[in-house]
Amino acid sequence: MPHLTSTDIAGRIEDLYGAPLTDLEAHAQDQPPGMLSALLGMQDALALAERSIDFHRDRLARLIHPERQIGPHEVSHLLDGTRRLAEAVAVREVQAKSVAAVLQSLARAPAPMSASPAPSPPVPAAPLVAQSAAHSR
Repeated sequence: MPHLTSTDIAGRIEDLYGAPLTDLEAHAQDQPPGMLSALLGMQDALALAERSIDFHRDRLARLIHPERQIGPHEVSHLLDGTRRLAEAVAVREVQAKSVAAVLQSLARAPAPMSASPAPSPPVPAAPLVAQSAAHSR
């Protein structure tokens, strides 16, 4: 599965629901919790993880700037920043995979073709129960 960003996920949610994300967020606030609110929450958590990655990456870049001396005090900040960056990446990966899997399982319902009610699908016949070999002897 390719790496998906929060922007990619937002686009997929918009395609699925046929409306801009801001409209969907406003609509979800007035509704009981459901799939839309779950997807929006997952997309929001993914966006937060991406911002956290950017923040910690930039902080580490400042700490290891070539003109900056690295002493014992800075090492603890480097280790902490590296740990936090790794955590943010892990969260992003989990969120991206989860929301992508949910979105992949959903499909947009086709719009009705006419005003007449659609015929109900045929009801499948009940499966026949096969006799066991022991009973047929």
